Amino acid sequence: MRLDLKKFFSGGAEPETVRCTVDLSEVELDGEKPFVSPVEVEAEIRTAAEGVAFLAKTRYVTEQACARCLRTVRREESKAFSHLLVREDEEDLPEDCVAVGGDVLDLDELIYTDVLLSAPAKVLCREDCKGLCPKCGRNLNDGPCGCETGETDPRLAALRELIDETD
Repeated sequence: MRLDLKKFFSGGAEPETVRCTVDLSEVELDGEKPFVSPVEVEAEIRTAAEGVAFLAKTRYVTEQACARCLRTVRREESKAFSHLLVREDEEDLPEDCVAVGGDVLDLDELIYTDVLLSAPAKVLCREDCKGLCPKCGRNLNDGPCGCETGETDPRLAALRELIDETD
């Protein structure tokens, strides 16, 4: 969706609310397409002293595999974003501004960027997820797997030998 901001940059416009959806179903993150619903956007646009104030609330649903146990994690997300929109040709732009070329804002692109930048680096089904057994692959959140756990990490074998020699 493209928004014409000319009247807001002129300074005489009343605040407006825009509602739309942005389809991110084809976006891939870590080999998955996590967006199972369109991103619902409700944005308020109003004139500000330095440019145009843009305040958006988003809602969407994601499904991704847990980074430790691979169970599907479904999350309903609600996020808010705010930006100061300025004309691209203005000089000495503050770092937190979004430059708009030709008085037209590509709302889909801005929401796409905001949502992706707010996505977690890794998704966990729960903070204390135990993951999978490295031997048999059983999900350790469901209970112990019965594999022998007394095995030492091979990288620490030399240290074990030193300890055994001193005993």
